[in-house]
Amino acid sequence: MSIGQFPFTRMRRIRLKSFARDLCRESMLTANDLILPMFVIEGRGKTEPIASMPGVCRHSIDVLITHAKKAHALGIPAVAIFPVISKNKKSLDAKAAWDAKGLVPEAIKAIKKEIPSLGVITDIALDPYTSHGQDGLLNRSGEIMNDETVDALVKQALCHAKAGADIVAPSDMMDGRIGAIREALESHGFKDTMILAYSAKYASSFYGPFRDAVGSKAALGKGSKHTYQMDPANGVEALREIALDIDEGADIVMVKPGLPYLDIIRRARDAFQIPIFAYNVSGEYSMIKAASQNGWLDEQSVVLESLTAFKRAGANAILTYHAMEAAKWLK
Repeated sequence: MSIGQFPFTRMRRIRLKSFARDLCRESMLTANDLILPMFVIEGRGKTEPIASMPGVCRHSIDVLITHAKKAHALGIPAVAIFPVISKNKKSLDAKAAWDAKGLVPEAIKAIKKEIPSLGVITDIALDPYTSHGQDGLLNRSGEIMNDETVDALVKQALCHAKAGADIVAPSDMMDGRIGAIREALESHGFKDTMILAYSAKYASSFYGPFRDAVGSKAALGKGSKHTYQMDPANGVEALREIALDIDEGADIVMVKPGLPYLDIIRRARDAFQIPIFAYNVSGEYSMIKAASQNGWLDEQSVVLESLTAFKRAGANAILTYHAMEAAKWLK
């Protein structure tokens, strides 16, 4: 083939040797990009495996601290705490959500005492505490009451901030809750407490194992969250939700789920100059685990490829149940 016919640009040149691939790599994944979600239960010395999430367990606070120390030693900068609330503490008004002596405030205090430099993110949502499993308070007709729910979320956020949470993360998708929480934090002297807004949280079918983990699946029953979480078919709406939360005072925004919504992460990155986190949710985790355990996928390479995809799409950080394993592999 003559030179005139053959391309002078050979894309394979920069792929031939490993040093060149390293130098030309566009997206880098490190342990600094990872946030470890952790499930906390009552009691001492307790560990409960979660059947639908192989390798993930619920831990009592004392055991949780041990795992948080391991995460910190691996270079993971933050953990996100999700409580498993006993049935006798669930109620219609979710009042256990702002109990100063509750499970989450106690977990926050314990982590900050033992590992002060580890970031602590807490979930601001009522579904672990409601007897019906919804993220909001219900009226007599069974409809979610937005403004009354926001009032409850403000109490919960203040409770967590007082306990020492670095970041409060409203995941409920009620309208106006970011502005209300920001105003309350400022007026109560918590001006440095960050808000991670679950701004684009979709009514996804990928949350099943998580609901098993926190015990909200049975309470929710055949109920759905479609009146407040987003329609998976919508993308423009996500940008509007994110813009509203930024205007109300969010420091960081979240897209959830992750892998099926990489396009939303990319669109948000192109539209907004704000940190964007993504949640590599339980269903995504469990699918990879199940396939790996059956020998259908190589777990390490698939996990690292998936997490790198979040970075390529524009995410600053990723909440993932793969965090501990991924941090070890990256080392």
